[in-house]
Amino acid sequence: MIREKIIDRIVNNSEIWDFIIIGGGATGVGAAIDASARGYKTLLLEQSDFGKGTSSRSTKLIHGGVRYLKQGNISLVLEALKERGLLYRNAPHLVRNIPFVVPTYDWWEGTFYGVGLKLYDVLAGKYGFGKSESLSIEETLERIPTLESNGLRGGVIYYDGQFDDSRLLINMVQKASELGADIINYMQVTSLLKNIEMITGVTAKDIESGNTYEFKAKAIINATGVFSDSVRMMDEKKVKSIIAPSQGTHIVLDNSFLPGNNAIMVPYTSDGRVLFAIPWHNRVIVGTTDIEVEKPVLEPTAQEDEIDYLLTTASLYLDKDPSTSDILSVFSGIRPLVQQGNEEDTASISREHTVFISRSGLVTIAGGKWTTYRKMAEDTIDQAIAVADLEFKPTSTEELHIHGYTTEQNKNNHYASYGSDADKVEKLCKKLSLDKILHPNFSIKEGEVIWSIRNEMARTVEDFLARRTRTLFLNAKASIEIAPAIAKLMADELKKDDNWIKEQLNSFNRVAKGFLAK
Repeated sequence: MIREKIIDRIVNNSEIWDFIIIGGGATGVGAAIDASARGYKTLLLEQSDFGKGTSSRSTKLIHGGVRYLKQGNISLVLEALKERGLLYRNAPHLVRNIPFVVPTYDWWEGTFYGVGLKLYDVLAGKYGFGKSESLSIEETLERIPTLESNGLRGGVIYYDGQFDDSRLLINMVQKASELGADIINYMQVTSLLKNIEMITGVTAKDIESGNTYEFKAKAIINATGVFSDSVRMMDEKKVKSIIAPSQGTHIVLDNSFLPGNNAIMVPYTSDGRVLFAIPWHNRVIVGTTDIEVEKPVLEPTAQEDEIDYLLTTASLYLDKDPSTSDILSVFSGIRPLVQQGNEEDTASISREHTVFISRSGLVTIAGGKWTTYRKMAEDTIDQAIAVADLEFKPTSTEELHIHGYTTEQNKNNHYASYGSDADKVEKLCKKLSLDKILHPNFSIKEGEVIWSIRNEMARTVEDFLARRTRTLFLNAKASIEIAPAIAKLMADELKKDDNWIKEQLNSFNRVAKGFLAK
């Protein structure tokens, strides 16, 4: 995936695309995979980097949504559990089964949560990850030795899925490209083209060169998540908003707070949300919050009270109380929730997705969650086919392996997250004599920077440190320390000068500061 070659190809394209997809997050890239797998000519344009927004800032779970059972949303849980099973089957190099322990401190909790999780097992059916069961005090502490033991009565264990969100997204981009889609980052759609009130294409600006282009298609798909309303306003200036943006924040701690492979799930906290503490890349993620935000931004930052809430709530369940000084990184994402009516808070708004079609033919997919991206893509393309007046072809994505698919990869190998590309990455590092580790707290090799440019369309220091690797999310301070070396390697490969390096470091440091706990 060489960006310059893709631009040359799409600019000189003489045919009209079947679909142009706006947005390079999980929803948009999922739609590109679905459309191209069906044989439709597809172009995807992303204004920044793939997964720059919500899709890289999740709780890192592929799950049915235990808390939706409490809401009585059985249909959503059923759908998500099926999609969880399909993704585990199609991307086993990045999706894994992880045990969750629900600690119980009141006499009624063991039975109450036990029954609920048994229902979760039943709903999963053949897509189940393992049977839930009750744990004694001793068994609970054996699995979570750092759990607060005062007043502990036992626990309930169940199984769900965990993944690396932006790594999966990059593999999805690669898969879409392999299927024939033209897919490109840093290409911002600035307006919609119309003919007799019907949308016929888009105007887009290449952020790197400043050049502006027009692209035509039989249908335009708006898959921009929290920015869905802004694209809809390009179509109709006075359109009613459908997005209720909600911010969720996570903190990252050292794994001494939760050693081992078991996660903690607290079903009900002081604000009515579920709290997770999850081992991830040899660190611990604690989250999440749920606060309304007025307007979505590309780089959201945590509020002080969100961090205080996470620290305070985590202290109730861990025998070692975390403090601000223990936070390695803090990251926030904005959920693209769809307004259903007059819900009082965003925690009560459904995570189900909705496909909207405007009078001029703009297809907008909004809502949903990472776990159900494949089903969201299927529903979107089904509708877009009708708008484009194309011959209907059924989806084939239930059985479609994502790029990197392998069942043989050693999970403990540093290169494991690359899946079937692992050997190629390792060989490139050795071939270029770039197998030196870049930071003592990580196993990242110099050659991985080159791989990310040549094969994963990384264009900036932030692309590499935030999304091709997860350094920024795992340790913000370390990512700032490593940035100059990354900038130099990227400049050499991309043939950039010292001014580019300076601009990159300034830009990355501004972003990275938002990941440092105040």
